[in-house]
Amino acid sequence: MRLRPRTTTLLVSLGTAAALSLQVAPAAAHPGGHGHGSAPRPCTSSDVVSVPGAQRADTACLPDITTAGLLTAAPGRYTDQTDWVTLHAPGTTNPSGVPGLQVDGYFPDTSSFNTTHGWNHDSQFVLRIPDDWNGGLVVSGAPGNRKQYASDFLISDFVLAQGFAYASTDKGNNSPDFYRDGAQPADAVAEWHERVTQLAVAAKEALRERYGDRPDRTYMAGISNGGYLVRWQLENRPELYDGGVDWEGTLLTPDGPNLFTYLPTAVRYSLGVATKEDMYAAGFARGSEALWPYHQSFYWGLTQKIYRAEFDPAYDPACPGATALTATLFAPCASDAQYDAWLAGPSSRPAHDALARISLTGKIKKPLLTLHGTLDTLLPISTDSDVYAQMIADRHRDRLHRYYRIEGGNHVDSLMYLDPTHLRPMLPCFRTAFDALTAWVEDRQDPPPSTTVPRPPGNGATDPALLDSCSLGG
Repeated sequence: MRLRPRTTTLLVSLGTAAALSLQVAPAAAHPGGHGHGSAPRPCTSSDVVSVPGAQRADTACLPDITTAGLLTAAPGRYTDQTDWVTLHAPGTTNPSGVPGLQVDGYFPDTSSFNTTHGWNHDSQFVLRIPDDWNGGLVVSGAPGNRKQYASDFLISDFVLAQGFAYASTDKGNNSPDFYRDGAQPADAVAEWHERVTQLAVAAKEALRERYGDRPDRTYMAGISNGGYLVRWQLENRPELYDGGVDWEGTLLTPDGPNLFTYLPTAVRYSLGVATKEDMYAAGFARGSEALWPYHQSFYWGLTQKIYRAEFDPAYDPACPGATALTATLFAPCASDAQYDAWLAGPSSRPAHDALARISLTGKIKKPLLTLHGTLDTLLPISTDSDVYAQMIADRHRDRLHRYYRIEGGNHVDSLMYLDPTHLRPMLPCFRTAFDALTAWVEDRQDPPPSTTVPRPPGNGATDPALLDSCSLGG
């Protein structure tokens, strides 16, 4: 029995069901009577959702809990458009008209980077429960250094329209100053794991309180740092989830590849002391050159600084990761140009130890679908998901994994305009992958085999065939 209706607008071609490992169980009817086909339970203004462990939890019954409705109801109150508007391609259409409950709150924490709602308090979360709940839950962690609303357009709207409840966290620290949280190197990133786990457990209990039963199925989905958290949770907290979709997750390993094995080359290129051939050798894809000026201005220098400050704060204390949104925030530190050589030397052991605390191993324990764009210019596919897929295979877990290399995909769909004849948006492929995951778990239908998904012809910024659909093969 399925928990929700199939999505017919996406192009998913699935093979005949085959027996999976014992980690993949068939779906059961929701014992509380809120599975697919049952009557919705409309919320009221008197509803209050208790979130276990939360220090604050404000409940609202709203006529539409998708971004379209939230922006209309009260701009800035229930979502933060500035946190997600730069992540999708202009012209992308999303579902809307989903009534339900929204809970905004935070868990106890000592840091205060997140100023949303004037709370000045980290570990903020959002929980959305559609009236027509299908018995499932989707959990997400924020990408980049963004907040709890960052995946509202990319993930929340889509899954809410299918009846899933949705929960997301700011990871316990956000902003370019996240590395200042914690007492030891890697403490801030380690908190990301704890906050996602905390929210997953609390959201399940909140749903149990409202409906009498915990969710029948819990999935995790995320992009970039959120994708890294999908990987980590399925490796280390598999009992909380039935599967996940990893959208270009960050690969962190103690000895490489990781951000520090290729970003120093990008810093050298930004400083004029590395060539295009050096960039290709570091892992940046041929054909991605149109994206380089943007990443040079906004991504490479900042990313290198703040992560180096998190894992190796003693390397150059005179050049901290970030202090404010100033003109120098995105500029690289000159010392970061040599950081890869430093990391390969004997004096860098503390940095390797810090990375080891939060590293991935490939030992996933629940079904995972990974998708990554071949022209990703922040997390190059050859140094990231290609490697992670091999790590999974080396752990003999590839039976639980499908890997889709999306030709023409890059790190941020909003950059379509930089090269519309070669780029394509990733969001339609995420939607297809999510449907393939739920069919795999709930109906035991094998997803299409791992493959490189060819880019259809057309203008990636305007062609509906690219903006609205994606076939993973089959």
